[in-house]
Amino acid sequence: MKISYNVDKNGFYGDFGGAFIPEMMHANIEELKSKYLKISSEISFKKEFDDLLEKYVGRPTPLYYAKRLSKKYNTKVYLKREDLCHTGAHKINNTIGQILLAKKLGKTRIIAETGAGQHGVATATVCALMGIKCIIYMGEVDISRQAPNVARMKMLGAEVKPAISGSKTLKDATNEAIRDWINNPVDTHYIIGSVVGPHPYPDMVARFQSVIGNEVKKQLKKVEGNENPNYVIACVGGGSNAAGIFYPYLDNDKVKIICVEAAGKGIKSGESAATSVLGKEGIIHGSKTLLMQTKDGQITEPYSISAGLDYPGVGPMHANLYKTGRGKFISIEDKDAMEWGLILSRMEGIIPAIETSHAFAVLDKMKFKKTDVIVFNCSGRGDKDLDTYIEYFKL
Repeated sequence: MKISYNVDKNGFYGDFGGAFIPEMMHANIEELKSKYLKISSEISFKKEFDDLLEKYVGRPTPLYYAKRLSKKYNTKVYLKREDLCHTGAHKINNTIGQILLAKKLGKTRIIAETGAGQHGVATATVCALMGIKCIIYMGEVDISRQAPNVARMKMLGAEVKPAISGSKTLKDATNEAIRDWINNPVDTHYIIGSVVGPHPYPDMVARFQSVIGNEVKKQLKKVEGNENPNYVIACVGGGSNAAGIFYPYLDNDKVKIICVEAAGKGIKSGESAATSVLGKEGIIHGSKTLLMQTKDGQITEPYSISAGLDYPGVGPMHANLYKTGRGKFISIEDKDAMEWGLILSRMEGIIPAIETSHAFAVLDKMKFKKTDVIVFNCSGRGDKDLDTYIEYFKL
């Protein structure tokens, strides 16, 4: 019997997933579980979703053949240009889907968490578009290092609430958002930004993001005569951009899946976010997954120079890809990611988000054949990270 790497009827990817939640969240999650597939498969929903993706987000995004990189590394390098989406990253695909879902469910208030700020901006954007109240939770540390995105959220009318506990980053912002949802179960929808959290969120977000991989298949067929690349490569924090490009290839073993994590200052430095290496099975934010934790189960603080990759776990889809060997995980340190931010900028004229630049560092870590077709998910642009680039390189 062939293994499937998609979610099962109980919300699990192999050993990972599920909904480990307090009783007070049960009604919210049950409402989503019972309705998200039915609503999202309705013809009227799909038409509005597709129409907004085309005319508002700017899809399909290009599949760009990177000539100079391809020549240097003697292989075929393609970039899926999610950085060209409205708001500057792939996050908008999911927020469009979830805001339409929230409207169908009769919700009048939206909450979200954000790390790098891109999901916060995307959520604030769709709330402005639909005229719905928006509250964004963001770690105090991330508010400081992602000031341009904070300003964008406020311009769009969102209220940005700082998370001041723990590491004051993404994990803590998620904790605060969950508390809010528990306290406001009737009128509020929580737009989770990644393939994390209790079922059905990992599956729901992956489905809304799968537009990325489905476009790649059509675009590759046109330029290469084959819809299957040899490799699909993406950075993984929680993992929404990766899930989006991997989705149509999960059960296709002709396509190799490469997941790139943030090793921070080094896997053994104590300042890292390399969950596949440092994590063990545990539960965070309502889902069983791989999680960085102490021997007695206390969550350890992750670190990455990238605000979007410093999450102490990965989504259950990715945890399963790692455990089964379907996905190859590579950990990239800050210094290599930052260097690749410059390389991509100067070789292809594309300034990537620091999250994305982690993925490109794989070109120095793996050997590819001349005939290989490699697709990188260029998940976001570097506008939000210019202050970090400026400080790091003394530009």
